[in-house]
Amino acid sequence: MTQQPLFSESAIDAPRPIKVVVVGAGFSGIIAGIRFLQRVKNVELTIYEALNGVGGTWFANRYPGLACDIPSHCYQLTFHEKTDWSSFYVQGPEILAYLETVVDKYNLRPFIKLEHRLTSAIWSEDTGKWNLTIQRPSTDSANQVEEFQTDADVLFTGIGGLSRWKWPDVKGLHSFKGKIIHSAKWETGEGDPAGPWEDTVQSWKDKKVGVIGVGSSALQIVPALQPKVQLLRNYVRGQTWISFPFLGDRAEQLGMGTTETNYKFTDKDKERFRDPAYYKDFRRDLESDLNSLHVVTLKGHPMQEGGRTTFKADMLKRLEPRPDIAEHLIPDFPICCRRLTPGPGYLEALCQDNVEFIPTEIEQILPNGIETVDGKIDELDVIVCATGFDTSFQLPFPIIGRGGVQLSEKYKPHPKTYLSVAVDGFPNWFQSLGPNAAVGSGSLLIVIERQVDYAVEATLKLQREHLKSMEVKTEAVEDWDAYLEHHFEKTVFSEKCRSWYKQGLSEGRVVALWPGSCLHAVRALEHPRWEDYTYESLNGHKNRFFWAGNGTTVAEETPGADRAWYLSQVDFPPVPLHQA
Repeated sequence: MTQQPLFSESAIDAPRPIKVVVVGAGFSGIIAGIRFLQRVKNVELTIYEALNGVGGTWFANRYPGLACDIPSHCYQLTFHEKTDWSSFYVQGPEILAYLETVVDKYNLRPFIKLEHRLTSAIWSEDTGKWNLTIQRPSTDSANQVEEFQTDADVLFTGIGGLSRWKWPDVKGLHSFKGKIIHSAKWETGEGDPAGPWEDTVQSWKDKKVGVIGVGSSALQIVPALQPKVQLLRNYVRGQTWISFPFLGDRAEQLGMGTTETNYKFTDKDKERFRDPAYYKDFRRDLESDLNSLHVVTLKGHPMQEGGRTTFKADMLKRLEPRPDIAEHLIPDFPICCRRLTPGPGYLEALCQDNVEFIPTEIEQILPNGIETVDGKIDELDVIVCATGFDTSFQLPFPIIGRGGVQLSEKYKPHPKTYLSVAVDGFPNWFQSLGPNAAVGSGSLLIVIERQVDYAVEATLKLQREHLKSMEVKTEAVEDWDAYLEHHFEKTVFSEKCRSWYKQGLSEGRVVALWPGSCLHAVRALEHPRWEDYTYESLNGHKNRFFWAGNGTTVAEETPGADRAWYLSQVDFPPVPLHQA
């Protein structure tokens, strides 16, 4: 039997080859592609995207009115600023165009495989790799698919908690003889489905349209369709808070009107933003304000109570022509209990003559329309389901970890993770936007960036220390789960309101949100606790210093290399102004 060498024969800083697979080419996958290529040497990277374009949710969603519900200047990467956003709450196509410019700037397209869907991921304890099955269009027929096998030393998934839509559970849904459309799969059969949504509703001016839902999608679809249809009926089961536009002190800086629901930036505004110093201060102040709202989510906090009073007064004012709608729509639960959105134009659209607000429960869908529980039948030509998502984090394909454990079982009765990025029993797998990764306030993108940073640091550790695997300890997962349970008791998220934060339930476990503020998440992920993991060495090496190598560095083994590189990395301490 050949005896394993005690130490590596390579230089201490010679990176071993490592293969990384990223699943998804939305914000998470794009950021991951950039950072893995930037920071991990000798890496083989592939990004698999199920759709036929980059952008994730911003590519998949094409419904009327699609927009971001936080300020556009806060919805961009820290390292790729855009100064010419068209409006305060920017439309979806503009965000998609932004993401495409990021992909092109960092030359990611050669690493992205479109229309490649992950259908299974199985951990191999023998090889210390993830065995992956990928489905793609067949080279033999345009209407068929084929599968192939590949593997990865590190698997990173950026799938998203709201990427799996489903039809709402309504009796007779598919008996409807007119057009029935889900907001997450906007297909009308008219015009170019890949083009602007306006091209698909040109013939709707004589149509009666029903929109089911009062979530963020419905709040955008209703005002977008209202001017283009004969009659719009909005079927609303629950209640929701509508916030006024988040402008703060920036309104005065730019001369914005205080009554505007979505300010359009002028050429003068954009010219100001071209000044790097001005733009830096503008964005920093705006994002700082956004990140200061966490206290609103705490039970009994003065800002929670004050916000509730302010939002109610604003909604009553905007619904002045229709006080009956205000009576049904304004909640009795705290603000932020379910996702808070500005919904530009939604309340105003409800007050238009061609809109009917229907708070009565739906009994069933009929071939010609919708019947409500009071027996009333509304005839319709088009039904839009702006509701219905699988928020259980049960993925549509198997992920099988150590010992054959399935992630779907691991996530019952509710998902348990470690800092939302790792799961015990699933070595070398990291994720963004998994369970408890979203934020109730603040910038989601900075959290995604830090989740990617965490995965990159873990990969560097695997590579640097010649490790076969790293797996988070079960006790660390259990401790984090206990922390979650304790935290949410103090927040309005645990109050009674139907929300995707709680898997679409009125009460129960909060599975979607980070237990703290956005800034809290950034700090928590900043310095990984490697002691919370267990490790296996490559090829069964027992000496923990195997990675120390042959006693040299790459610079010493490379002719002409810089052997005083540390002089370019000096951290000069500040000199005190006054000597003691």
